[in-house]
Amino acid sequence: MRFLFLGDVVGRSGREAVTELLPSLRRRWALDFVVINGENAAGGFGITEKICEELIDAGADAVTLGNHAFDQKDTLVFIERQQRLVRPLNFPKGTPGRGVAMLKARNGADVLVINAMGRVFMGDLDCPFRAIDAELTACGLGHGADAIFIDFHAEATSEKQALGHFVDGRVSVIAGTHTHTPTADERILSGGTAYMSDVGMCGNYNSVLGMDTEEPINRFITKIPRGRFEPMLGKATLSGLAVEIDDATGRAVRLKAVRIGGVLSQSEPEFWAA
Repeated sequence: MRFLFLGDVVGRSGREAVTELLPSLRRRWALDFVVINGENAAGGFGITEKICEELIDAGADAVTLGNHAFDQKDTLVFIERQQRLVRPLNFPKGTPGRGVAMLKARNGADVLVINAMGRVFMGDLDCPFRAIDAELTACGLGHGADAIFIDFHAEATSEKQALGHFVDGRVSVIAGTHTHTPTADERILSGGTAYMSDVGMCGNYNSVLGMDTEEPINRFITKIPRGRFEPMLGKATLSGLAVEIDDATGRAVRLKAVRIGGVLSQSEPEFWAA
């Protein structure tokens, strides 16, 4: 299976990068399954149903969220009917939507998509380790799912690494989001799980985490808000992780960080070159 995960889509520039580049990447790389984190897609805060549908139309098989999941209040309603939209699993009981989704890949495989949020520097949520463990006990590799992906939306790399080792061998891929900055630690863990602490963002890196620099700099200097954070316009980098997954075992065979366009050094999976 050829799997691609794209990190936090930030504002218009991130959306435009996805809609412009992903359709051709699906064809050129013959991708079987694509997941996109869309929690910053609507002006940097949350997601609308229209934007969710745009990401799916561009080639996303699933759209994951994070701490800004419900910043757009309409999400509380439309998330129930958007079967491909997955919010953090460890939100309080009764939160609208779903934290896991079983979806069909283009090669016919059943892919379990799990979204979870960290707790270090993030908020008072249920334990992501216990919540994920319960899901994997109920539906694991080879007994319910052909492949399993986890988007772990978390701040601390220590928490991300700990969860990576906790699920090693039980999932195909676990990749971090939230910091909007790609890490250089992509690798296959000893049990066969593809791991990367943070895949970065789909946004303009000439910014502060995808936002226009003026207001963040002002708040660091004065501690007094003068206005809203606004997404930086301009050329975005499409950032993510490409993974080839063994169809027989559901474990990773090889992987490569993805960075296309914008100002970052470019990176593509040469093993899928046409």
